[in-house]
Amino acid sequence: MRAHEAGALHAEGGHHGPSWLSAPQDVNALVPALWARSVRRGQQGALSVAGLDVRDLASEFGTPAYVIDEDDFRRRARAFKAAFGDVFADLCGGADVYYAGKAFLCTAVARWIAQEGLNLDVCSGGELEVAIRAGLPGARIGVHGNNKSVAEIEAALGHGVGRIVVDSFEEIERVAAAAKRLAVMAPVMVRVTVGVEAHTHEYIATAHEDQKFGFSLAGGQAAEAVRRILDHRESLSLLGLHSHIGSQIFDTSGFEVAARRVLELHVQVVREHGIQMPELDLGGGFGIAYTTQHDPMSPRELASGMAQIVARECQAEGVPVPRISVEPGRAIAGPSTFTLYEVGTVKEVLLDGGASRTYVAVDGGMSDNIRPALYDADFSCTIASRSSQAPATLARVVGKHCESGDILVKDEFLPSDVRAGDLLAVPVTGAYCRSLSSQYNHTPRPPVVAVSGGVARQIVRRETIEDLLALDLD
Repeated sequence: MRAHEAGALHAEGGHHGPSWLSAPQDVNALVPALWARSVRRGQQGALSVAGLDVRDLASEFGTPAYVIDEDDFRRRARAFKAAFGDVFADLCGGADVYYAGKAFLCTAVARWIAQEGLNLDVCSGGELEVAIRAGLPGARIGVHGNNKSVAEIEAALGHGVGRIVVDSFEEIERVAAAAKRLAVMAPVMVRVTVGVEAHTHEYIATAHEDQKFGFSLAGGQAAEAVRRILDHRESLSLLGLHSHIGSQIFDTSGFEVAARRVLELHVQVVREHGIQMPELDLGGGFGIAYTTQHDPMSPRELASGMAQIVARECQAEGVPVPRISVEPGRAIAGPSTFTLYEVGTVKEVLLDGGASRTYVAVDGGMSDNIRPALYDADFSCTIASRSSQAPATLARVVGKHCESGDILVKDEFLPSDVRAGDLLAVPVTGAYCRSLSSQYNHTPRPPVVAVSGGVARQIVRRETIEDLLALDLD
């Protein structure tokens, strides 16, 4: 088959759309799995969230805007804490749930996490400062990162974090030296690369051998990392092993292989060094539904499946079950948020063979959601300011940036009367959209608007042109 001149993105699906996308019976209908629980259609068919009409939100806060249902976010956080705590209670006294702050973090979110009883995983000095500002106790913070600076390590130790996940031999020495300078004991875990190929995009698969994270299990580096940590017993306290196999994972088969391999190292440490490491972190990466093609597991299903795996492997090896921890981020933040845009331009583009495609351009784009361009990620969307009786047409939603790859929704059925001034909502944008946002083309980043109990407030304000120009020194 001849390659399409403009790349696979333009060739895939043609004007009929991908195989998983079918024309809806009702173009106004919402797919419940893609939206926060409070989102529904109200007066004149406009969307409402937590009882607030999106037209009013657009009028008050402008567009684009990330709109997060605070109650939905909190409910998802509680569901993970309850599921893993209950399921692992008899095995190891419970489980610890660390919210992966990289998905989306601000001071308000860190406070929500603290109030719901979760711990917080950070992977930079900036994320650590957010946790500190939110008043999160150090013992409830874990620190990740493949190249932590000395300043970041010292800040973490100074705040008394509960764990630092070490990622290289050099970092072991850095953490040990910093702990000696500060006269503290540094609690550390070893990130193990277990050689599992998660069925996900190459850039978010993190446990195969040829990538930047962790110590190789097969090459013996993970075992050597344990030995080097134990050589610093006066400054390093070895908590256990850490494994993270990737993101957007929809079953537990990868976790099963990873758990078996990392527990083999756990047993090796017991036998070689005569110590019982008290903890084992199985990471996160739990998948969510971005479109109708995705079928994620519930937190309780995930917890039950992972508990069976861990119990079976520990029993086979004859070792006690260490205290388990997991790190959901996307699964909590993602579905709790949608991005609200205003349509600016609608045009029909002729394709080969006489077909055409409707391009719908909105007032945001890859600066507020880079995931389609970066990961070839699929999203859905709907007209948010009204309902329509017009027939459905296959459309592509694009942004305002000077890039042909500035595509937000590759294929979606929208009403054929979509027009300038309509509000359009893209669901499931709570994870990695604001975190990965940019100021490309000198575009100020949108606000994050939290809604709860009929009240809306900005928890991250909109950037202004003045904010951007304030960085210029000449």
